[in-house]
Amino acid sequence: MVADSSCVLLPGPWKHRTVTANGSRFHLAEAGPDGAPLVVLLHDYPEFWWAWRNQIPALAEAGYRVVAMDLRGFGASDKSPRNIATPRSCFDVAGVISSLGHSGGTIVGHGLGAQVAWSMTAFTPEVTTAVVAVSSPHPLALRRHRLPVGTAAWLQWVQAPWFPERSLTHGDGVRQFLQACSHVHEPVVEQAELYAEVMRLPFAAHCAMEHFRWQVRSGARNDGRAYVRRLQHAPEPRTLVLYGEHDRIFPPSLYRFDAEVAPRAEHLQVPGAGHFLPEEAPDAVTAALLEFLSGNAA
Repeated sequence: MVADSSCVLLPGPWKHRTVTANGSRFHLAEAGPDGAPLVVLLHDYPEFWWAWRNQIPALAEAGYRVVAMDLRGFGASDKSPRNIATPRSCFDVAGVISSLGHSGGTIVGHGLGAQVAWSMTAFTPEVTTAVVAVSSPHPLALRRHRLPVGTAAWLQWVQAPWFPERSLTHGDGVRQFLQACSHVHEPVVEQAELYAEVMRLPFAAHCAMEHFRWQVRSGARNDGRAYVRRLQHAPEPRTLVLYGEHDRIFPPSLYRFDAEVAPRAEHLQVPGAGHFLPEEAPDAVTAALLEFLSGNAA
């Protein structure tokens, strides 16, 4: 049975809305007062906006307008697999910010979403007040230095056609990924069936894989070289990097390379947690975000 998008519209202290931006429609879970400083939350794979369920009400109660966005191809956002690329996601986020009536905001991304957050100042610096990157080193650091064997092998595996998607829609790929990459398993893996149901939405699995295929395949293409050049000359906003002590995808040793490309970024290791920090260590992530935002004149 094919899932429908109602599985995305989970109730809580937020409201759901769809906005048009960059030629597509994007689903948002929104909370907090209109006119307050904007915080945009971008999820990781294989998740959707729900991964930020612990942070949305806390940030709203602190006086921020919080928008947890389904990235292109995920959740209830549009799922055209054509031209999926990190730069396009940057323009998606910038368009959403404009559609909400804001001139800019703090961009908080986790994993795949953090790759977008890091890249925002290269493509849309005018709307990027500050950046928080969760569980992901800078994209240039990842391109310049060797990835862990398991991470590199997984990225090569998803380059294959059809089979990676099939593992998500007809197999146990979502649960296996969450189990393998989390350290505090229960709060992450207990959401596996929900995340799998959302990944079974039409075209969602294919779009998810296309994000990672672009990251690998663009390296030898003109669009990938242009992406790197833009990153090399991007302004550096106020930046916080959060990473888990036991992250198997991007272990703590990788983050030392951020100093080569983002020397002013502040780094904070979260003890006892793996890759999925917003769910494994929700209180620590929320506290770090609130402290960072309190020093940001967004």
